Amino acid sequence: MKEIIKTDSSSSKPGLNRRKFISASALAMAGLPQLFSKDNILSEEWNNQAQVHEPARKISVKDEVDVIVCGGGPAGIAAAITAARAGASVRVFEMHGCLGGTWTAGLLTWIFDFNKPGITREILRKLDERGARRGTDIDNFVYEPDEMKLLLEDMFVEEGIKLRLFTNVVSVYKEKNRLSAIITESKSGREAWKAKVFIDATGDGDVGALSGCKWDIGRPEDGMTQPLTMNALAVVRDVTQLQKYICFYGGDQSWRSEPNRNFKAEIRRAGIEPSYNVAKLFHVRDNIILMMLNHEYGVKPYDADGMTSATVHARREIYNITRGLNGLGGVWDGLQVVATAEQIGIREGRRIHGLYTITEDDIRKGAKFDDGIAKVTFEVDIHSLTKAGNKKEQYNKIPVQPYEIPLRSLIAKDVEGLMMAGRCISGDFIAHSSYRVTGNAVAMGEAAGVTAAVASQRKRLPHEVNWKEAEAKLKEIGHRD
Repeated sequence: MKEIIKTDSSSSKPGLNRRKFISASALAMAGLPQLFSKDNILSEEWNNQAQVHEPARKISVKDEVDVIVCGGGPAGIAAAITAARAGASVRVFEMHGCLGGTWTAGLLTWIFDFNKPGITREILRKLDERGARRGTDIDNFVYEPDEMKLLLEDMFVEEGIKLRLFTNVVSVYKEKNRLSAIITESKSGREAWKAKVFIDATGDGDVGALSGCKWDIGRPEDGMTQPLTMNALAVVRDVTQLQKYICFYGGDQSWRSEPNRNFKAEIRRAGIEPSYNVAKLFHVRDNIILMMLNHEYGVKPYDADGMTSATVHARREIYNITRGLNGLGGVWDGLQVVATAEQIGIREGRRIHGLYTITEDDIRKGAKFDDGIAKVTFEVDIHSLTKAGNKKEQYNKIPVQPYEIPLRSLIAKDVEGLMMAGRCISGDFIAHSSYRVTGNAVAMGEAAGVTAAVASQRKRLPHEVNWKEAEAKLKEIGHRD
């Protein structure tokens, strides 16, 4: 087994750093109180110190593959499947207990901007084969989240992709400026994994941040981010009686705004003002509906305390509204929550600096690029950044022409051997609000996956791969038919 020595430096911060630890050891030898017991536990008088010292340790490299994908959401699954089909050995790490990310753990159930070649059409076809999709439009539709879990797992098994669930990436190892290994923690402990190319598909840009990449988040003037939303599945006695409150009922794309207004009026009739000004219902199947009811403002996805508070508050609001509607009787009689999402929905995390940054100007003019990997047709969709601004649409009127995402936006600028896919790619605040939806995330994942495969097989770095070369490989494996 190869070994990596990982150290945690705290020399720039006050507390118990290496120098102070050595000094303390010298004091201990001089007869003063010892810092640590034989079991490496802080002695009682040091238990209240602001910092503790974590000694360096050797971590065995568990496996080495061509491509490691961090995150198994829409971008991550597409990256992994495409890389595997292009001939690369692939390993995927996912923090939740299923693949699909926001599609499954987040109970999104509603897909946007999905009319693209490749894996999007394959997933759509497989959902239809399983009877797990509502609506006739191939660009926007509702699906069954648990069937999506099984579908994605089946695709991974078929491609022989190595998958590890319940695992977090907590650190990285670089050789000079090239990312060469990641460190994970799970019930199996702390482990190291090597690859030729890494893809950050965590959504929040966790790997990029750990690698020392520069990044942006939120609105440039103050860092304010779009709110979080927790989704929930519910059961009703007769969904046909709720048609006037359900978005796109029966796949009717024109039936959108009026149901939202009708539904909000009912919530208000129950004596409740929802935190999300445009609360929505979607029909999943039979008498099962998806409820999108809340906004949690001012929370950064890397703030664990903030995320915890938002999750608890959002779940409470879901039940409050559900019980209020149930109390109205009539069509709402028997309304019951059957599952709240494992993961509260995150619209905005870190945007890792890439070789190119997609801008508002690009989306306004419909920019095209020699290395354009996907066409985006979705609008600017920025949910109000504060509760006070919940009724305003200050950004959503920005005109968008269909534009392309360049491969360069998927390649980290500050660290070699790292790519991004999904909402953590390189873009500004306005552009991000358009390309962030999951149909585009899948297309980004495909591009990152095939580029990583070509780079690893031909002993190059991602920025040394010409997109035409990678695109030819996509055609070869049938992703551009």
